[in-house]
Amino acid sequence: MKKAKLGLIGLGVMGENLLMNMESKGFTVACYNRTTSKVDDFVNGRAKGLNIIGCHSLEELAANIERPRIVMIMVKAGNPVDATIDSLFGVLEKGDIIVDGGNSHFPDTIRRCKKVEEAGFRYIGMGVSGGEEGALNGPSLMPGGSAEAWEHVKDIFTGISAKLDDGSRCCTWIGDNGAGHFVKMVHNGIEYGDMQLICESYDLMRKLLGMSAFEMHEVFADWNKGELDSYLIDITTNILAYKDTDGKPLVDKILDTAGQKGTGKWTSQAALDEGSPLTLISEAVFSRCLSAIKDERVNASKQFAKKSPEFKGDKKAFIADIKNALYAAKIISYAQGYSLMATAAKTYGWNLDYGNIALIWRGGCIIRSRFLGKIKEAFTKNPELKNLMLDDYFKKTLENAEESFRRVVATAVLNGVPVPAMSSALAYFDGYRSEVLPANLLQAQRDYFGAHTYERVDGPRGEFQHTNWTGHGGTTSASTYNA
Repeated sequence: MKKAKLGLIGLGVMGENLLMNMESKGFTVACYNRTTSKVDDFVNGRAKGLNIIGCHSLEELAANIERPRIVMIMVKAGNPVDATIDSLFGVLEKGDIIVDGGNSHFPDTIRRCKKVEEAGFRYIGMGVSGGEEGALNGPSLMPGGSAEAWEHVKDIFTGISAKLDDGSRCCTWIGDNGAGHFVKMVHNGIEYGDMQLICESYDLMRKLLGMSAFEMHEVFADWNKGELDSYLIDITTNILAYKDTDGKPLVDKILDTAGQKGTGKWTSQAALDEGSPLTLISEAVFSRCLSAIKDERVNASKQFAKKSPEFKGDKKAFIADIKNALYAAKIISYAQGYSLMATAAKTYGWNLDYGNIALIWRGGCIIRSRFLGKIKEAFTKNPELKNLMLDDYFKKTLENAEESFRRVVATAVLNGVPVPAMSSALAYFDGYRSEVLPANLLQAQRDYFGAHTYERVDGPRGEFQHTNWTGHGGTTSASTYNA
């Protein structure tokens, strides 16, 4: 067998499926796993007869790969990645390329890229989205790192990525060092937001309108034919129709406690570091945290008297309102995510192509949707767009949906149905378009108790003043800085 184009370390579900994908596209690949019995099981089982070379050591793996060697790491994020990189230093040659395809935190990727480059190698941190099905049939790939490595891996990764109807591929070079993993992190944060918005729409129909899962299946199926067409709406439609062994909806029997792997939390933390208002996604993260304290919620539900929600309006019209509110909130979620990427790009010196990012999310990944084509169009028309809400299409859509949006949030609040993501989206919308916010009083408070200074509306921007509010506080002010 000829030498492999790429070697992969880590035969978990994602690693195996990526190898199968690469081999099916005509690439000979090699594999290694620390538990070598997994290698034997794979090459003698699922991969039997295919152009996949099983290796029992890193030395054997390196010997079976074409130069410059490309080695992809698919191990658990964190210390295992660092340990694997250190081990590879002993078997690779200068100029070889290490690719981390796991869900690594972008600051780790920045650090690792610097370390690997200083050692004479090249490094790529690549976000991979689409789960095991995407890995096998075509994922969305977000590579970043050592730019000169891209030409060596481009054919492989574009070749295995999801293919759109127009022939374009869901893979493009994102930017230097940690850019790829940062964009993947934001993707996952947006995924949290999309899922929470869908769940709130479901909850409103369930609690306020008294609809069954099967009735909601019909609603989501209809929504999936229009502008809300997406993978997540599609699977929600299927979930709501799925019957348990007794013929009743399975979804009704699933405990309401959600798990998370941390990427949504990372997105919120990055937004706090950047001072970027990522309110909707952060509420989606906290909603999962709130769901996890099930026992406390059950106890609290017994402590506070609560009337059953009572809806007396036009049911069909309210379902249309929910659809409009869901789409409006989705626009705001993506606007916040894209604003975070733009802010971080300035911090880290990345040159991100926001239209192409939307394009590679259109297939293979969890948030794939028709909607992303509109984002691509918005940034093609105006690459310097400050906020997605200001694009003509999204601006008009928000204006048309505003009354529905307000009715849904107000009705939910009045009836005690929690809609944290939708309500935070509406608050952001109102805040973003407010010429005046109450931060003038906030600044006065900060100056009063901490001499933090303020700017005046009748003075030039950047000129800070301090007032001795009590008459005995002195004239010394604190240094000014913006977090």
